[in-house]
Amino acid sequence: MIDRAAQKQPLIRLENVSKTYRRAGLETLAVQDVTFDVNEGDLLSIVGASGCGKTTVLKILAGLQQATGGTIAFNGLTEGRDVGMVFQQPLLLKWRTIRENVLLPAQILGLDRTKAQARADDLLDMVGLGHAADRYPYELSGGMQQRAAIARALLHDPKLVVMDEPFGALDAITREKMNLEILRIRKDTGKTFVFVTHDIQEAVFLGSAVAVLTSGPARMADYFAITLPGERGLNIKLTQPFADYVDRIYGLLGLR
Repeated sequence: MIDRAAQKQPLIRLENVSKTYRRAGLETLAVQDVTFDVNEGDLLSIVGASGCGKTTVLKILAGLQQATGGTIAFNGLTEGRDVGMVFQQPLLLKWRTIRENVLLPAQILGLDRTKAQARADDLLDMVGLGHAADRYPYELSGGMQQRAAIARALLHDPKLVVMDEPFGALDAITREKMNLEILRIRKDTGKTFVFVTHDIQEAVFLGSAVAVLTSGPARMADYFAITLPGERGLNIKLTQPFADYVDRIYGLLGLR
């Protein structure tokens, strides 16, 4: 477990956060006493079984839902405007070109159109889609569509980018390529990322820290730093330190 007292002030701090859904007179506890930090410049992986409550935690982090218990501190972060989000599916508008899809936050937030167009083109170049700016979503592969969604999330220059199992629908090879892409984008932009996944190896490979959540309701199993080298290739998965982190999470989730 990370010694939080020894850490610098985080971008976001969750303290014993809980979430209860109320519907038709019934209460469902989805998240209970979740505590961790999101430090500036880090990529925090949140890992747990499908349906355990990871997405609820992510929505609280992104300011899309309010916690019903505990506290959450946004330090120098404006909820909503300073957050970019990438969903499980690209959710691109099929009647808009890729460039027009990337520009959508500019329209919603009322940003300067000329500056936004220049930034959109730069971002499309960064994610390797400059050649596809005038194409429509149906003309792109699933991986290319997700790269467009990442560019869209970065358009308004948010401090925090949250990603909700964005590569779950991709084939294994494309998923590996996208993981490398995320590491490159993080290095190039210096952004803070929170990445939700149920893939344990993906959580370790991408993360500078990992929060492990148990199933229904989501509770903290552990929160710890990943001290693997910052420059990572796929061959790091063959090393003993990587295997040790994976095995640690297996144990926390009762998989061994």
